[in-house]
Amino acid sequence: MLLITRPASEAARWVDDLRAAGVDAVALPLIAIAPLEDPAPLQAAWRRLSGYDALMFVSAAAAEHFFRGIDLPLPARLRFWATGPGTVRGLHAAGVPPAAIDAPPADAAQFDSEQLWARVADQVRPGIRILIVRGGDATGQATGRDWLAREILAQGGACDAVAAYRRLPPPFGEAERRLAAEGVSGAAAWLFSSSEAIANLCRLMPAADWQQARALVTHERIAEAARAAGFGRVEVSRPSLSALVASIESLA
Repeated sequence: MLLITRPASEAARWVDDLRAAGVDAVALPLIAIAPLEDPAPLQAAWRRLSGYDALMFVSAAAAEHFFRGIDLPLPARLRFWATGPGTVRGLHAAGVPPAAIDAPPADAAQFDSEQLWARVADQVRPGIRILIVRGGDATGQATGRDWLAREILAQGGACDAVAAYRRLPPPFGEAERRLAAEGVSGAAAWLFSSSEAIANLCRLMPAADWQQARALVTHERIAEAARAAGFGRVEVSRPSLSALVASIESLA
C-alpha cells in the first residue's frame, strides 16, 4: 500500500492515476487547504494586477483559490508562471490561455522554482514586477521558499507575494491513525511531495519511531526532511506517473 499525503483534492487524483497503473494507493492527506479568513490582501492584489508583468503560482491550489471570486479582467500582456503540470492544469481550469503560461517541460527532472527560472529568466529585466501567489499559514500570512524572489530582485525586478488560501494541519481521527500506523511499521509506504507534510505527520505522531518506515519523495529537499525525521528508507523519484510507479516497485 502507498499512502498519498497531498491535500485531499490533489490526493484523490493521484490515487486514481496510481490505481489505474496498478498501485494500491490510499489517500492520507497531511495538509488541509482552507480559505482565507481575511480576503482583503488578496482582493487588493486583484486590483493591482495591471501593475504586474507576471503572476507566479506555486501550486494548483494557488491558481484555484486566486481565481475563485475574481471579477476583474486580466491584462492581456500578463504572463502566468507555473512550477509544474498540476499548476498548469489549475491555470487552464481557471481559463488562462495556454499561450500565456510559462512552465518547466513535462519531462523536467524536477518541478520547482529552479526549473521554472530556467524558462522565465529571459523575461526578467530591471523594473519588472512579479506577484507570487502561494499558500499561507493559519493566519493567512504568505509562506514558502523565497529563492525565486531573490533571483528576481538580483536582476533588478520587484517581487510581491500574496496568500490565496491557508495550509493547515489535517483532521486526524482514528481511521487516519490506523493508516498512519501501517506506514510507521513499514507495512505501507509513504509518498511525500512536500516537506510540510512530513512536519505535520511528525507533530501528529510525536512518539512514532520511523526506522521501519519507507518513503518515496519527489525532491531531494523532501528526502532530507524525511531522513531528518528518522525514516529508515527514502527514495527520490521524478514526479511523473511512470517514474513513480517504477520507483514504487523498487521500494517494495
